[in-house]
Amino acid sequence: MTGVVLALAASLSWGVADFCGGLGSRRVRLLWALLVSQLTGLLLLAVVALATRPRAPAGAELTWGVFAGVMGAVGLGAFYRALAIGSMGIVGPISTTGVIVPVAYGLARGEHPSALQGVGIVVAVGGVVAASLEPLPEGAGRKLATGAGLALVAALGFGWTLIGLNRVSQAGVVWGTLTLRLTVVPIVCLAALAVRPSTAGLRPALPILLAAGLFDTGANMLYGGSATRGLLSVVSVLASLYPVVLVVLARVVLSERISRPQLTGVAVTLAGVALISAG
Repeated sequence: MTGVVLALAASLSWGVADFCGGLGSRRVRLLWALLVSQLTGLLLLAVVALATRPRAPAGAELTWGVFAGVMGAVGLGAFYRALAIGSMGIVGPISTTGVIVPVAYGLARGEHPSALQGVGIVVAVGGVVAASLEPLPEGAGRKLATGAGLALVAALGFGWTLIGLNRVSQAGVVWGTLTLRLTVVPIVCLAALAVRPSTAGLRPALPILLAAGLFDTGANMLYGGSATRGLLSVVSVLASLYPVVLVVLARVVLSERISRPQLTGVAVTLAGVALISAG
């Protein structure tokens, strides 16, 4: 039960972090949104590590942490960009389908989710298709929703990140998350040095980007804790319910509106995720 509670808490924290990160990405250049949020998380983890002095991960565990960091950088970059150009209520649910990756990985390693979870995977994929399409004017048909392609890239990155974070967190939650951040931050720093993005709008956006970093790091640690107390194929799904929080915040704060078929797709996607967790 502890693993379930920690995974759900991670989902809530990720939802808030993604909303803040997406909002910040609409105000500043993507690289600045990533750099500020990830540096904030790294500083928080450094303080926690100095205070607790946890055991450092071994070579194999460290490799998984670096892998999680690389995939996390790819996924988060694609996700923030998708949130900046598309509807949060669409992008969020699409990105959550990355949970299929750790579910499949868990199955390959001998975990045995129920038949209900298999149905949930199929339902979630169908919901993604419906949520990804938006109507064209004058009944001309439907097209791929803005940001949907990037959201799918983010889904793949997040899925592999969940696996890597799960494996490295077996060595300890703090070092597991810290390894991920120590990989992401240099990648983003090098990209920022190469591109030299404009700093326009950065100062007023700092509070929301700082919040994104704090909540994202908190979610990583909560998920790392759940990973040591439950099956990967279960806790990874529960931690991927963050689109519910994202959709609610987007509707309440930004008054986002999506078409009825897309809203149905969102509901079906989340229902698929719920079936997976219920199984």
